[in-house]
Amino acid sequence: MQIKPYIRRVHFYETDQMHIVHHANYIHWMEEARIDYMEQMGFGYAKAEELGVNVAVIGIECEYKKPALFGTSVQVVCRIGNLTPVRMSVSYEITNTETGELHATGESKHCYLNREGRPVQLKKALPELYEILCASLQETE
Repeated sequence: MQIKPYIRRVHFYETDQMHIVHHANYIHWMEEARIDYMEQMGFGYAKAEELGVNVAVIGIECEYKKPALFGTSVQVVCRIGNLTPVRMSVSYEITNTETGELHATGESKHCYLNREGRPVQLKKALPELYEILCASLQETE
């Protein structure tokens, strides 16, 4: 499965007076990219929620390398880092689309919850999504 990087332009409102992206926006971009990633795999967040499974964030990290600036374009590459029946992690690389400079790396950790907010085994609750994620994990190894 060929997944394209998530690409977006840096908006003015995402920056400070020096036109440097505020650190919190990298976290937003990782979420946007993760949602796009799952959509490209053919099983997005909305579909999972419709079928009774939420993919909850239980942890997130971001390491800043070089500031992104207003007006530049960035791409976010996502990869499944770890996958179990009840948890997964996603890694991220945020780079400048024109220069290739690395702006940030990160990782988010997730668990699967039912509508009542209790942990579920994705392998049992949504085997189709679990298989798609397994295939994605194998492609990156």
